[in-house]
Amino acid sequence: MKLQDVLAEKTSLWIFGYGSLVWKPDFKFKRSKVGYIQGYKRRFWHGDNFHRGNNEMPGRVVTLVEDDDACTWGVAYEVTGAQIEESLKYLNVREAVLGGYITKAVEFIPRENEEAPLLALVYIATADNPIYLGPASPEEIAAQIVVSRGKTGHNIEYLLRLADFMRLRCPEVEDTHLFSIETATLAIVLASELDMSAL
Repeated sequence: MKLQDVLAEKTSLWIFGYGSLVWKPDFKFKRSKVGYIQGYKRRFWHGDNFHRGNNEMPGRVVTLVEDDDACTWGVAYEVTGAQIEESLKYLNVREAVLGGYITKAVEFIPRENEEAPLLALVYIATADNPIYLGPASPEEIAAQIVVSRGKTGHNIEYLLRLADFMRLRCPEVEDTHLFSIETATLAIVLASELDMSAL
């Protein structure tokens, strides 16, 4: 579905976040719901040379990769009235201009069973993006995360906040990719601290 179809004559709009938007939307919204979208898996395959890294040492942030058997959990935010234009202007800079993400319309399924699916806007970085980094092992991704910092903060913070969100808000979901990178990252940090204490 095309973006203009989603926005046409809309008095409200849902925006789905699966990365930093789950804890730091930074735009005004009416309400939010935890839930998931189907047909995509979340992966730390996108580079970040602004928020969580720089040109010399890009950070690793998440994007969505198409996978018919997968689903990705996150938060959908409803924006209404003037909030629609305000949030889209803000997200265009944060996600599209600085992050290199494109927009798609997806079906969002709220966690609460009695609630109907919603059409939501989502930002996705694709493989043809210049700062797309692609697949790597959890250990390789962790090694990149522990040394990367951008204007928003350290790349480790991004990883740990996302892992915390999944444990607190979606405790029944086992995100193997996310948690394996968290484990590998914490192992590097611990080893570094032990090395320092031995000096």
